[in-house]
Amino acid sequence: MIVSDSEFADSERLVLDKPLVETLKRRREVLLTALAERENPVYGVTTGMGRLAGVVLDAGQQAEHQRNLLVGRAVGGPPWLPSEDVRALLVVRLRDFLRPWSGVSPELVQFLVDRLNDGFTPAVPRSGLGSSGEIIPLAHAFQTFLGIGTVLEDGVEVPAASALAARGAEPYVLGPKEGASLLQGSPLAMTHAQRGWTETQQLIDLQTLTEAMAIDVLGAPREVFSPVMAGGDDHLRTLLHELNSLAGIGPVRPGVVQAPLSVRVAPRALAHASRVNTDLHETWRRWETMPGDSPSFVDGAFLPGTGYHAVDLSLRMDAVTAALVHLGEISVQRTHRLLDERFSGLPAQLTADPGPRAGLAPLHKRAVGELQALRRLATPATLGSIDTSAGQEDVQAFAAAAGEQLREAASHLFAITACELITGSQARYLAGGDGVPGLRAAYEWVRSVVPPVDEDRSLGPEVSRLIAACRAAYFDDLFTLT
Repeated sequence: MIVSDSEFADSERLVLDKPLVETLKRRREVLLTALAERENPVYGVTTGMGRLAGVVLDAGQQAEHQRNLLVGRAVGGPPWLPSEDVRALLVVRLRDFLRPWSGVSPELVQFLVDRLNDGFTPAVPRSGLGSSGEIIPLAHAFQTFLGIGTVLEDGVEVPAASALAARGAEPYVLGPKEGASLLQGSPLAMTHAQRGWTETQQLIDLQTLTEAMAIDVLGAPREVFSPVMAGGDDHLRTLLHELNSLAGIGPVRPGVVQAPLSVRVAPRALAHASRVNTDLHETWRRWETMPGDSPSFVDGAFLPGTGYHAVDLSLRMDAVTAALVHLGEISVQRTHRLLDERFSGLPAQLTADPGPRAGLAPLHKRAVGELQALRRLATPATLGSIDTSAGQEDVQAFAAAAGEQLREAASHLFAITACELITGSQARYLAGGDGVPGLRAAYEWVRSVVPPVDEDRSLGPEVSRLIAACRAAYFDDLFTLT
């Protein structure tokens, strides 16, 4: 694939085209000229960093300093980021380096492209990240380019020098400012925001489906789902239209005036999740337009930036996590109502032989356990700054931690959603018939992964298969950065 400033994909081989290489070369030459002619110190290039920014470095120290920036800050440890997240992090870093403000050399960009192409996976810590930006994970990620630190080969820790040698690559030698550029910005927060947004959008779609199944099998009255009740809320109106498309036409169970609250209020909770997730999406799109380096090289000047303080991303990821927790609470309650013969009119616990057989009651207990873990993630990760670097760096955004919480919350909600999908499918199976037209394909899809439960069996592996199927149904072309 040819790489331009605005187009490259996660899954394809990357190739720098010649015009782009020439552009990178010109930008680098302009930066080096400005650096040589500048009389005042340039933070992190001709000076130390953090509390030691007032220390001016001579020419010899400057060259060593760029290497030391990466090596001295690699203080993290396992657990490591999964390989797909590491690749996404490298892709985001590459995208940054294709922007005009970085001024790194085409050689560094090519080295990064080569490592993406040959599956080079640095061991990047996913916790214990207490810096004001992302210097700890980024130091671990990019010291490996120098042949220092650890990479993961099929999950096994391997010295970076050995991994480079196995690929026929020499360790990279940093030029002026390149060590500082590798450490700056918030590419890990961007990675979590992009992937978290996608996973959340999947979950909103899937939770809309489980809500529609509940409406169908419980025979819920449809009036409460009228789009006219959305008023000026576009997100709610969209959700209500979708629900009406899936389950708007169908029989109402005799004697039912109102469905359980968990069924009636779900569209409002889904609309809120959609709203905050859209806000997250718009925020990281704005971040793509802003210089993340510090200093950034803009219009011939070295300008300090604050791209390491991704608080607007982290607070929004916290908000999305809270929305997912509420969706999980509603989903677990709906699952319980589906198992209850008083609400469904079906055999208790959705088994044809209640008593001798447990039916799907244990599946609800799995969902309850997932919800308990999910709820613990609702505390905002962003809040709670602590002085570091002798007071020079006295505020943190903890954006990586917010991203980790969002991603973990999504994992728990995928499990809860799989439990409800199985329950809804089983309820429709016992009720007989194909269900409302808008859901027939969905019931068939669930049953193709988890067949109806006629006799008690171990459902754990089947839940795992359905979780994977839910993810795969949406993730075929996930991480295309355009």
